[in-house]
Amino acid sequence: MLRHIALCVSVAALAACAPADRSTGPAASTVDAPRAAVSAKGGRAATTGTVYVSSQGLYYDTFVSQDPLPQEGPFQLLSDGLTEFGPGDPGYLGGRWWEDLNDNGIQDAGDHYFLCPLLPPGRPSP
Repeated sequence: MLRHIALCVSVAALAACAPADRSTGPAASTVDAPRAAVSAKGGRAATTGTVYVSSQGLYYDTFVSQDPLPQEGPFQLLSDGLTEFGPGDPGYLGGRWWEDLNDNGIQDAGDHYFLCPLLPPGRPSP
């Protein structure tokens, strides 16, 4: 039973690091399948997704390091696989993300907090 719960949490975390929309553009970056040692499409081996950094115009590979995280300390907004700051930017918080699940624009107990570091170098296509 615990193994099943852990698998469900892992699948949710993988989805958190990549958008669900499979259209073109920045949101086209997705997790192909929630499995261990999968590669993000066009990315390096053993990564599970990509995140688009709008201020840099680059995609970064990522993987779930810890999910969930307690709602303590600073977090950076991640929305549909898109964020404003990435590695090298002053606003990048090392992959400490929050998703605004209740769409109220503030970090609160109704949101999702997790760690998915972005792995340099970034690249211009997913």
